[in-house]
Amino acid sequence: MSIPPPDRSASVGLIHFALALGGFAIGVTEFATMSLLPYMSRGLHIDEPTAGNVISVYALGVVVGAPLLTVFGARLSRRTLLIVLMSLFALANGLSALAPSYQAMLVFRFLSGLPHGAYFGIASLVAASLVPPEQRTQAVGRVMLGLTTATIIGVPFANWLGQVAGWRWGFSVVTVCALATVVLVLAIVPRDRPDADASPLRELGALRRPQVWLTLGVGAIGFGGLFAVYTYLASTLVEVTGVRSTVVPLVLAVFGIGMTAGNLIVPRFADRALMPTAGALLLWSAASLAVYTVAAHHLWSIVLAVFAIGLGGALGTVLQTRLMDVAEDAQGLAAALNHSAFNTANALGPWLAGMVVAAGYGWTATGWVGCALALGGFAIWAIALLWTIAERRRRPVSGLNEAVA
Repeated sequence: MSIPPPDRSASVGLIHFALALGGFAIGVTEFATMSLLPYMSRGLHIDEPTAGNVISVYALGVVVGAPLLTVFGARLSRRTLLIVLMSLFALANGLSALAPSYQAMLVFRFLSGLPHGAYFGIASLVAASLVPPEQRTQAVGRVMLGLTTATIIGVPFANWLGQVAGWRWGFSVVTVCALATVVLVLAIVPRDRPDADASPLRELGALRRPQVWLTLGVGAIGFGGLFAVYTYLASTLVEVTGVRSTVVPLVLAVFGIGMTAGNLIVPRFADRALMPTAGALLLWSAASLAVYTVAAHHLWSIVLAVFAIGLGGALGTVLQTRLMDVAEDAQGLAAALNHSAFNTANALGPWLAGMVVAAGYGWTATGWVGCALALGGFAIWAIALLWTIAERRRRPVSGLNEAVA
């Protein structure tokens, strides 16, 4: 594929922005809900632990919806599927803002989670299809910038709005962003035709490929380390670092800045050497998480460690591109399942870290849990790499560089 001319490049940038706006809306609803729990619990007349279930059902919706909606949408064009997914997301978040009871809120949050993984998967495929092959990971990274930017700008704004105007307005902001995404996709994303051979069965064929499962395993285990630390970061800052609660949002913003920087920098290396970059990121994360256990005692050092851990979040973008390579003709399902894997990590990391803290090892022990998970992801990565090399050797190859690309 040739490099697009300048006028087309400008339109590609605008399309990537539109797709990233959808990611921004998803990022706000996923992360801001956690900070709005105290206000939501009072508004729905329940305690905070019970209110926390709305986060769990959202994650469940992501895990269920990613494969389900992608498979059932296999015969739709990607542009049409994006519009359907973001329209459903807007509707569900609008209903969340109007939820009359806790039970209704659970239903609406589950529905909100359904389009999450499928949207990111299809949006990544659309973004990558508009650029030369050697820029695919950078294109996926631009879509993911919406999610990382949400942790820096969207979440604090939604939290502030929830405090001054009520928690329901946080979900209203998400609804507006989702509707704006629908309008932009309708206006500027090129029309495409559904693949004549596309079918739910062909998409399900991705599940027969070992490399798809290995790549998902890298994300489900390796990414769990980040969540193991992030979930308990606020408690660590207050109890171990000894900062005031007003400082916590600033450190959380540093984490978001690290993720954003990672999605700007790392894809350039991944487009040259995809698998080596994934392996290097896992080792970077393991080292950063290990350092965190010592760095947590001082503000300046924990800020640096949190930034470094956030930088490792670029693994999600790299694995998204890897799935495009190994899924062959079932890319939609594989790309969507990437986000099911990360939500598995989001459940696994905090669960294991919580067990360690409850056992009396302290808040900093979450870093060792995260380090172990990152190394576990690296072990799966090594198996995937060796498997790839073995497959290449069984057929004509152009060299080792092709095997590890």
